[in-house]
Amino acid sequence: MKQLAQIWKRPKESLGSLWKKKLVEYRKDLVITKLEKPTRIDRARSLGYKAKQGFIVVRVRVGKGTRKSPKPAGGRRPKTSGRFHPPGKSLQVIAEQKASRKYPNLEVLNSYPVVEDGQYKWFECILVDPTHPVIMKDKDLKWIFESQHKGRAFRGRTSAGKKSRGLYHRGKGAEKVRGKR
Repeated sequence: MKQLAQIWKRPKESLGSLWKKKLVEYRKDLVITKLEKPTRIDRARSLGYKAKQGFIVVRVRVGKGTRKSPKPAGGRRPKTSGRFHPPGKSLQVIAEQKASRKYPNLEVLNSYPVVEDGQYKWFECILVDPTHPVIMKDKDLKWIFESQHKGRAFRGRTSAGKKSRGLYHRGKGAEKVRGKR
């Protein structure tokens, strides 16, 4: 596991020509691709993935850069109507939400970045089926079956979502990063 983590710290140098082949392969794939097993097994295991029924791993492609809104029609001065807007949430949160929309019966447990090029960034999302009997029996994961955990990705309850909301884990509870309000 430690050797895998070392490889993924600098994958471009470590993997060499395999890195380029993977990028070409990823670009040809669909936006959301279901995988048999995680690419970064060490990272997936640290985020809660287990090789058992009820777990699904998907790779999600997200476009980098700002979002472009349409040009305003009419002959007015477009001083305040800016056309390029940042998305307002991290690309990882966007990837988790895309995965959650594609698989509405599953919950996003966590996600991690895999690769990126100039145009796109790919994330692998770990999805869990909360109604699967194996998951319901698992003492570590049966909390996800409870109703208050529905739609975690859309309500900023995943770790990436908490970061974008200005929360972080320290000790037992989560606190605001930007000081007390």
